[in-house]
Amino acid sequence: MFRVAAAGLAASRFAFSQNAPAPLTVTKLSSSVSVVMGNGGNIAVVPGDDSVLIVDAGLPDRANDLLATISDKVSAKPITTLFNTHWHFDHTGANVLLGGKGTRIISHENTRARLSAKITMEALNRTFEPMAAPGLPVVTFSDGGSIYQGAEVLNYTHVAAAHTDTDAYVLFPKSNILHTGDLFFNGFYPVIDYSTNGWVGGMAAAADKMLTVVDNSTKIIPGHGPIADKAALKAYRDMLTTVTERLTKLSKQKMPVEKVVASAPTKDLDAKWGGGMFKPDAWVAIAYTSILRHA
Repeated sequence: MFRVAAAGLAASRFAFSQNAPAPLTVTKLSSSVSVVMGNGGNIAVVPGDDSVLIVDAGLPDRANDLLATISDKVSAKPITTLFNTHWHFDHTGANVLLGGKGTRIISHENTRARLSAKITMEALNRTFEPMAAPGLPVVTFSDGGSIYQGAEVLNYTHVAAAHTDTDAYVLFPKSNILHTGDLFFNGFYPVIDYSTNGWVGGMAAAADKMLTVVDNSTKIIPGHGPIADKAALKAYRDMLTTVTERLTKLSKQKMPVEKVVASAPTKDLDAKWGGGMFKPDAWVAIAYTSILRHA
C-alpha cells in the first residue's frame, strides 16, 4: 500500500508542470559543446561544419521548441545524429520528430528494447506506450564506442543497471566535458526506475565509475540540475553510497517499506538532498524498493 502512495506522491512532484513552459536556455561550455536546459533532461549540442549532433532530446511537448532553439542559438545546420543516454521520455521527446526527418538515433540496445515496449514506471505511477517507429534508435551498442562530430569526439560507455538498465554516459575528452544522463541528478535525490532494473546501489557504482574519467577541471552536464564539477559528483556518490549501505542493512533485517520510511534513514541527508523532485519519505520508499527488487 505504501509503495503505491509513495509512487503517486513522486509523480506529483516530478517536473510535469501544467503551467506555461519555462524558456529554454543555451550555455556554451566550450568552443564546440553547448548545453540546452529547461526541457526535461539537459541536452548537449555539438555543431559541425554541415551538421549538428545532440545528446538527449528533451520532453515530447517541447520537441519543436528544442529544434527552434538549437537552430536560432547554436546552429541552423540539420541535426543528423541524436544520442539517447537512456529510454525515459524526458530524454527521448524529440526522437519521433527527428527520426521522421532522417536523423540517425543511437542508443544502448536496451534503450531500443524499452522504447519498443509498453512499460509501467511504478516509481512515477505512469505507463508509456511503445514509441512510434521513426523514433526508435537505428544504431545500438552493448558496451560503448565513439562518435566523431566536427572537432569533437564523443566516447560513450554503458554502465550496469543504475538509473535504469539502459544507461550510458558520454565523455567529450577534447573539451573535458562529461554528459551523465540521469546517472547524476545534481543537488537532489534522483529518480530510480526499478521497473526497468534501476537500483540505488547501481547508481552509486555508476557515479563511482564516472569519477574515474573526470578531473578537477571537467565540466559535468547532469541529467537534471545545474552544471557540476567533480566535487559535486563525489558528494552525490558519497550520498548514494551511504544510503545504499543503510538501506541494504535494513533489507537484510527484512524490514517492510512502511517501517523503513518511518525510521527516517536519510534524516541527516534530507536538508541537502531532499529539496528536489521527491519528498524524503517518498524517495526512501523508492530507493528501498529498488534494493528489494534488485535482490
